Amino acid sequence: MNGDALVLPAESRAAGARLHITNWPVDGPRGVVILAHGLFEHAGRYTHVAARMNAAGLAMVAVDHWGHGQSDGTPNFVPSFDVYLDGMDALLAHVRVQYPHLPLLLLGHSMGGLIAVSHLLAHHNSYVAAAVSGAAIMPAAPPSRATLWISRLLSRVAPRLGVVPLDATGVCRDPAVVAAYNADPLVYKGKVGARVAQQLFDAMAHARGGLGNIKLPLLVQHGDADSIAAPAGSTYLHEHAGSADKKLLLYPGLYHEIYNEPEQAAVLDDLILWFDAHLSRKA
Repeated sequence: MNGDALVLPAESRAAGARLHITNWPVDGPRGVVILAHGLFEHAGRYTHVAARMNAAGLAMVAVDHWGHGQSDGTPNFVPSFDVYLDGMDALLAHVRVQYPHLPLLLLGHSMGGLIAVSHLLAHHNSYVAAAVSGAAIMPAAPPSRATLWISRLLSRVAPRLGVVPLDATGVCRDPAVVAAYNADPLVYKGKVGARVAQQLFDAMAHARGGLGNIKLPLLVQHGDADSIAAPAGSTYLHEHAGSADKKLLLYPGLYHEIYNEPEQAAVLDDLILWFDAHLSRKA
């Protein structure tokens, strides 16, 4: 694993910002997984996922989103959700240069699932298959009209004001994972800021409206005891995606980070089987 950097282009709302890249290479890869991590975390939390991908002959690459981890930007703030998509576009271009002849696979978790789905609306032809876990397609507690109005107002006048609490105990049933999450200096702790919340609500609505345009094979994974991102959002994603080849896996009793739950080995087996099947078809 090593760190590198991408620079966001001049047309980005965060032009010139440097995004930290994490690479998990493997000798003679069969394909490359591009990862989009979740809100307030960073790509380094996926080393165990990358190890499983590497063991399956897949390289994996990710950026820390703007304002996250080791990337430039302000934690718990974003000028526009499009800045995250700019980062994914830049990462896709980077991977195409680094691995010019290999099939690409897309993986997104939580907010990264929303980013992945939004990215696919413009780039579904770039990937052989995609998978999302705990995707933030719908909020765990749907906001009222008053909440949406207030968040839009605060987004303009007090964009960094914390408005939505996140309970770290909802991340995983394994206390060691929660303790590591709370101790990680690269993980932001605190309420979701008004601008981030407003941009996420808008991005969720936009993504739901465009799901019919996603045509590539799509795996949707979600813990049915997730209190952070609504499992109903993944059901909606599966039902409305335009993909002819799609699969929904709801895991009974699992919390938000299904790749960190005690059952992670079986959950990752499902993910790798999905990628394997579609790499084989591509070959």
